[in-house]
Amino acid sequence: MSSRPGTQRWDVHRLPPARGKTFLVTGGNAGIGYFVAEQLAGTGATVVLGSRSPEKAAAAKDSIRSRVPGADIRHLRLDLADLPSLKTSVDTLELDRLDAVVHNAGVALDDPPRRETEGGDELMFGTNHLGHFVLTQWLAPLLSAAPAGRVVTVGSFAAKSERLDLADLQSTEDYRPKRTYGRSKLAQMYFGLELDRRLRAANSTVLSVLAHPGGALDSLTPSRPPVHVRTAGERLRSLPAGLLIQGKEAGAWPAVRAVLDPEVGGGQLWGPRVFGLRGRPRTEVVRAHLADTAVAARLWDASCELTGADPALGFGPGPALR
Repeated sequence: MSSRPGTQRWDVHRLPPARGKTFLVTGGNAGIGYFVAEQLAGTGATVVLGSRSPEKAAAAKDSIRSRVPGADIRHLRLDLADLPSLKTSVDTLELDRLDAVVHNAGVALDDPPRRETEGGDELMFGTNHLGHFVLTQWLAPLLSAAPAGRVVTVGSFAAKSERLDLADLQSTEDYRPKRTYGRSKLAQMYFGLELDRRLRAANSTVLSVLAHPGGALDSLTPSRPPVHVRTAGERLRSLPAGLLIQGKEAGAWPAVRAVLDPEVGGGQLWGPRVFGLRGRPRTEVVRAHLADTAVAARLWDASCELTGADPALGFGPGPALR
């Protein structure tokens, strides 16, 4: 696992060409996922938007094509809260390989009551973590068929202050929406690091990389109507915040670099350069609780038990490194 800060010059506005490659972005119809998709489309790659809503995906495709003429944008109907549907969704991709998936989609609830998926999982943990966990299993053959497939998991700056409660992963005993959201993102980050260890143990060519957007506000995000519209008043009111944080276009940069940069390594964490909140992307040190391999392994085992997933997630039989 590499934690040395990246030093390579990287121009976020002049990305390397990726024609002939195919990338899937979950939640690619809105927010940071939309800007990840827009920026990747500009490289000439085929970009698949994973979204529950065909209407929202169509609006996102139109917006991207208005800025990237001739962009090859597709839609995959994807509901991460419905675990049994994910294999069927992946089967409809009709691809012989997938060069990268960006695990970006997420649910964030601000207020009680606690909500569950139809399968009985707490909604944020079930969608943000378990949904991507299961999706990775079904994408594994396509990622392995690519010369250098990547799984890029988008975590959150908010997860840095959280700790997992392995005895209450579903927040049945202690449900506080913001805490539960932060823990669901923390679980995703543990997943990305544990996946890296297991991929290396299995001698897989696939890389697992983490990224996070730092602080990303709608009011600092450029308009992309009808996907996102920012008023002049919102822009003016948000200018002071722009000294510390950024919009979602810039928030997409770490994930985009994690997908495209040939020097990116498995197990790395990419985030904004300035205090992890804003600026161009660079690697960050994987610190403290995130580096706890025992917690990551226990979460992996619990996730397999909750979902019925293959412990190898389709990448081979190698055991996790301890």
